[in-house]
Amino acid sequence: MDGMNDETRWLDDTERRAWLSLLAVVLVGFPELERTFRPHGLVHVEYGLLAALSNEDEGLRLSELAAQMNMSQSRLSHRMRKLVDLGYVEVTGDACDGRVSIARVTDAGRRFAEQVSPAHVADVRRLIFDHLDAAQTAALADALGAVADRLGSTCPGAPKGPPVPKARA
Repeated sequence: MDGMNDETRWLDDTERRAWLSLLAVVLVGFPELERTFRPHGLVHVEYGLLAALSNEDEGLRLSELAAQMNMSQSRLSHRMRKLVDLGYVEVTGDACDGRVSIARVTDAGRRFAEQVSPAHVADVRRLIFDHLDAAQTAALADALGAVADRLGSTCPGAPKGPPVPKARA
């Protein structure tokens, strides 16, 4: 009985309600968010990669991007191949270190991110924030921030919110 003993700290009613609500957001909300990206042949994680790269003018080492997005190198490679094939990202060798690959968003990728990000933000508002007042939003940010910090989140923009591409002039 791994992990089970007489000392098990069961969830109280509030914790159970919070956990089940979080599951609903993940299991129902995230698939709903995917609808924004599906017509463009992407899934949320690919948009997240594009958004992360959109915030890095000089690009990112693939190893750094994998760490930020909590992805294995093989999963990142698969997702990056798709973004490269779509023309949204380019991957080049580092001029100083040929063993290092750098990913950069292309102009087409930046235009795509700028085109789709308003719909994504509208979906996030519709699914989450339109149902909360300012105090609830602050409490949610504090609570999820504490959990993310404990998990060692390195996601871009984690302290401020989900990655969203910078608007370009």
